[in-house]
Amino acid sequence: MTSDRLPPHDINAEESVLGSLLIDGEAITQISSFLQPDDFYRERNRWCYDACLALFDRGEAINQVTVAHQLESAGRLADFGGRAYLSHLVVAVPTSVHVEHYARIVQRTATMRRLIDAADQIADIGFEDDPDVDQALSQAEDLLFRIRSGHGTRDFTLLREVLDAYLESSPTLSDASDRSNQPIRTGFRDLDTLLGGLQRSDMLVLAARPSIGKSTVALNLARNAAADGMTVGIFSLEMGREQIALRLLSAEAQVDTHRLRMHLTSESEDARIADAIGHLSDLPIYVDDTPIQTVVEIRSKARRLQMERGLDFVVIDYMQLIEGGRRRGGDANRVQEVSEISRSLKGMARDLNIPVLAISQLSRAIEQRSEHKPMLSDLRDSGSIEQDADVVMFIHREDKYTTEDQWARQHPGDPYPRNLSEVIVAKHRHGPTDSVWLVVQDSYARFVDAARAAVSAQEPV
Repeated sequence: MTSDRLPPHDINAEESVLGSLLIDGEAITQISSFLQPDDFYRERNRWCYDACLALFDRGEAINQVTVAHQLESAGRLADFGGRAYLSHLVVAVPTSVHVEHYARIVQRTATMRRLIDAADQIADIGFEDDPDVDQALSQAEDLLFRIRSGHGTRDFTLLREVLDAYLESSPTLSDASDRSNQPIRTGFRDLDTLLGGLQRSDMLVLAARPSIGKSTVALNLARNAAADGMTVGIFSLEMGREQIALRLLSAEAQVDTHRLRMHLTSESEDARIADAIGHLSDLPIYVDDTPIQTVVEIRSKARRLQMERGLDFVVIDYMQLIEGGRRRGGDANRVQEVSEISRSLKGMARDLNIPVLAISQLSRAIEQRSEHKPMLSDLRDSGSIEQDADVVMFIHREDKYTTEDQWARQHPGDPYPRNLSEVIVAKHRHGPTDSVWLVVQDSYARFVDAARAAVSAQEPV
């Protein structure tokens, strides 16, 4: 029986976390990605951390004055202990240097408390004596899984580390200036001409239906920017970092993605793979593949990466997988959540002075029209995406909707657009809208300029 024992907690660690934030508000970027208000045992400490997160969400300073004002606005300052308790928190810790260490203690004790709660619930399931044993076991497993999935979080990993792991596991390979305000070049000639590069502080949306290639284009853009000397952060909420590394490696080495994954490569391909790994490993690409994240967590990690490495460009794959607002009630619908996410991503782009490329899904309305080209109204879940974005780009592939026979009947004499992709710039806050053409090399997870593809096709192999 555990009723006579207090649940695990560490009030000193909680007060040290809060004191560190009051001393140095920027320290919140080190802990907000994993520490939640519910992790605090003492209620007033939970209120204080929640106030700090609210200030951070709005981009405001975190100190004794602003936190007191936030608590007072919420009607909690008196019950919290007033400004005297804030002063106590500042005195309780001499420096903010160890804030992450204190936060990990708070998180660990919260996890232990959740484990105790889960154990009580599992005991209740057992006492119910449900005849469906599989159902009972499934409920118990779900309780533990929720603790593990809520506790575990990943952070940025240098692409080199993922590629090194691939190199070590491969049986066929042997051991082997100030530009802070410049736009980011995409590496695609016509797109750079149209957009003038990806402008800093811009939020860009790249949207398409599934299997059209939006993630591939985004990875190509990330690789090209990194090859140009820019530090790139990739938040992948859909694909794991190993998948991302293999896609980049396939495009760089021009080796079929499936054969690369299965290690079914020839000797000449192995040489290209080794060269590609060497080249990609030198690129400043950081991958965070945490599958469940909020905008606050993304913004916090991006800001910390910028402080430590000089972040220039962020890719988010994809927007609809971002978790909704932390403080929203149950009546908030997904449209409102996506609207808030969109505004927050735009705010992050401006705050960090970098282009933020957010991949987005499109609604099924495209497939129900005779004309399958995407329009701004096809953006899924929220019209605010169109409003907040500085640039909206769609990827359209006619060969995904029309067979060769259908094309011949509808466009007699015109060549079938096999593997031809149209990138439609449907919104451009700073300039004209138009379309550019890219050739898709699906087996290599790669897009190339149409003109360059035509030249390559004429060169002897």
